[in-house]
Amino acid sequence: MTGHRGDHDDANPPAALNRTPAAAVGLCLALLFGIVPFATWIAPGKSTIELLAHEAVWWGYALILLLWLRYVEHLPLLSIGLRRLTGKTILYGILAGIVLIAIMIVQFAVVIPVFHLDATRVVSEKQAILSRPLWDRLLLVLRAAVVEEILFRGYIIEKVRQLTGSTALAVLVSVAVFTYAHLSGWGAVHLIPVCAGAIVFAVLYVWRRDLACNMIGHFIVDGAGFLFG
Repeated sequence: MTGHRGDHDDANPPAALNRTPAAAVGLCLALLFGIVPFATWIAPGKSTIELLAHEAVWWGYALILLLWLRYVEHLPLLSIGLRRLTGKTILYGILAGIVLIAIMIVQFAVVIPVFHLDATRVVSEKQAILSRPLWDRLLLVLRAAVVEEILFRGYIIEKVRQLTGSTALAVLVSVAVFTYAHLSGWGAVHLIPVCAGAIVFAVLYVWRRDLACNMIGHFIVDGAGFLFG
């Protein structure tokens, strides 16, 4: 923990922490990207071009935030946890993925039957994704792992923490926005593993401050659901 706190101090010198206007605007952009479903408005269909356009919009979000961070806020990528890949990065990422897969298993094997929850929409949406070409599902899983971690964890957590000084509030905002972003189309039952995943990934990021670790875990859990069924 001490080592990671040192990294955080190096990545965010006092002069950088005082750039609140740019950080506030960047946070507003990130929240807007997470809450408003622009991608579904632009590419609602299922043709190859529309599917690629949908993914491109999400990658565009990440690019805008990274450019804003570097050239408007004048902060390094390290300031949102983008660091060199290490053995611990891979290990903790794999463990996070396993934990979340276990949560999903418990949801369908225990929670849904015990509480008689209607999982029809979840199953329907998942089958719709599994019916798509493998290349499209791979792009979806990769985009979710990379873009969503940049947006919902690295950027939002760091900006809320920078502007308020509260790690707890940063985690709360990250979890709330991530969960809300996954509500449309899937229904309330789907929010059980989504909210759990948001908590696990937010805590993992605050602890390790290693965004690649989050990306690996995110790729594993989504890959298990959408690449292999």
